[in-house]
Amino acid sequence: MNKGLEKFYDLVEAFENLPAIGKKSAMRLAYHIVFENSYTGMKLSHSIETAVRDIRKCTQCKGMSENEICEVCLDHNRHNQSLCIVQSAKDIFIIEESKQFNGKYFVIESLEDELLKDLINLVDTREVHDILFAVTPSLANDAFILFIEDKLSSRGINFSKIAQGVPTGVSLENVDILSLSKAIHGQTRV
Repeated sequence: MNKGLEKFYDLVEAFENLPAIGKKSAMRLAYHIVFENSYTGMKLSHSIETAVRDIRKCTQCKGMSENEICEVCLDHNRHNQSLCIVQSAKDIFIIEESKQFNGKYFVIESLEDELLKDLINLVDTREVHDILFAVTPSLANDAFILFIEDKLSSRGINFSKIAQGVPTGVSLENVDILSLSKAIHGQTRV
């Protein structure tokens, strides 16, 4: 069946390589772009090309930027002394959408020496006093937090992490034991 439709199946395969896209969804997307809305396909193609060409990591926070330094790092209205550490640049979008943090960010995807040097330099340059870890709760990430705290321990920084526990609207039977334990441990008065 693939004979003579190599280009179509190449498109299907390209969609399948994206996260959370299976074979059937990839087939539907490819069909839609090729036969039902080719304008969207051309627009998508152009958007992908320009994004891949023009988006890079900010030299200061390692977040996403179209320039050498991102808009958050350049924003003088944000608190330089408050730093939120995330493990993915896309996490910054989620935190920004909540409008609950007005400091700056630093992305640490892995504990490479160069990234740690950049973090220490940023902390010293901005005279950071507070660091918030906004990472997914897990034992590995608890170790990640402890490692970074140890590296910055001599600087008198206040460390905190986002609250953990039972998500709103989820029944207890669907909550993992670690989240439930942390929710009980971190209980608040009502």
